[in-house]
Amino acid sequence: MKELPEWYYDELIQIGTDYGSEEEVLNYDRKMATIRNIAEEAKNMCELIDIQPDDEILEIGCGTGEFSIELSKHCKLVTALDISQMMLDFAEKKAKSKQRDNVKFIKAGFLTFDPEETKYDAVVTQLVLHHLPDFWKLIALKNIHSMLKRGGKFFLKDVVFSSEIPDFDVYFLQIFQNIPPESGDEIVSEMKLHIKEEYSTFDWVMKGLIEQAGFRIEEFDHQNGFMATYLCIKE
Repeated sequence: MKELPEWYYDELIQIGTDYGSEEEVLNYDRKMATIRNIAEEAKNMCELIDIQPDDEILEIGCGTGEFSIELSKHCKLVTALDISQMMLDFAEKKAKSKQRDNVKFIKAGFLTFDPEETKYDAVVTQLVLHHLPDFWKLIALKNIHSMLKRGGKFFLKDVVFSSEIPDFDVYFLQIFQNIPPESGDEIVSEMKLHIKEEYSTFDWVMKGLIEQAGFRIEEFDHQNGFMATYLCIKE
């Protein structure tokens, strides 16, 4: 990891839900397997950003590694970052069990990762950038821009709130009420914790941050007023 100035934000501090034990990490991994089709997501991602067999991809915030492992089937190398050593240990074991030897796991994040001389063909990050306040989001996005080859693609998925929502009290109440009962109280609790303690921002702010970092937004999608995806290019 990079040696950072004393005034830098400490991104290694856990924000939001804390997966501090192996059992919690295992439960998280099982939950993701039931609510997501990771293989299909990875296939769609590769088509979206036109991944080639010789490409090197960086994933920031890999969690238990499932998405990085799937991406590794379509490219030369995946470098997978996470700030949780517990998550990384779990991910490494999973990669070995699946005989994927072209995934490199590193403890680091947006601010602390040192790519040395490597320039990536694509960078992917999903539901992680909201862990940083807006000032540090811009620093993170500038870092990503510097890590990409010219013409490289950046895919961002995160919770980004629509500025067109007239009443957030009513809006969030409806979200909580519309969560299916089978999802359990845990999902509601995690969402409330996210809104209360994490740093999701507005759509107009995120657009400005991405463009200020030097990217051109090629595609943008916003679902339900809070789940946003951006496909960006380094020109």
